[in-house]
Amino acid sequence: MERVFRYVVRILETDVSGELPLLYGLAEVKGVGYNLAYAICKVLNLDPYMKTGFLTDSEVESIEKAVKDPASLGIPTWMYNRRKDYATGVDIHLYGAQLIYYAKEDIEREKRIKSWRGIRHALGLKVRGQRTRTTGRTGITVGVKRKKAVQQQKK
Repeated sequence: MERVFRYVVRILETDVSGELPLLYGLAEVKGVGYNLAYAICKVLNLDPYMKTGFLTDSEVESIEKAVKDPASLGIPTWMYNRRKDYATGVDIHLYGAQLIYYAKEDIEREKRIKSWRGIRHALGLKVRGQRTRTTGRTGITVGVKRKKAVQQQKK
């Protein structure tokens, strides 16, 4: 079967540029990183460096099936982006809109139980231990006026 080039390929509700190598094209999908994309290419015997635009419809379907259920292809669970789900305790791999939904739910749960991270999220402060003395400031900026400038304003 002859491969036809497409400038836009739809993979898991995401428009991917056909100009990109397959490895980077798959990584454009939210929830699929570079390493998982490489693993999927190897398991499905696809060239990771071919242009994404040359994928056939059947190859796109097999890629979508692999991302939806990586366990069926023998991809190890440590490559999943949600191991031991909070509600079910099952290892799952999320992609697209469901990834965004689960992240928001996690933040809301932390706010609800008033954990340290939840309080920081609720207050709009930095969550991961960064310094806050000089960065992450919000509101109007307050500068320091020089002595000469203050004296000139008084005149």
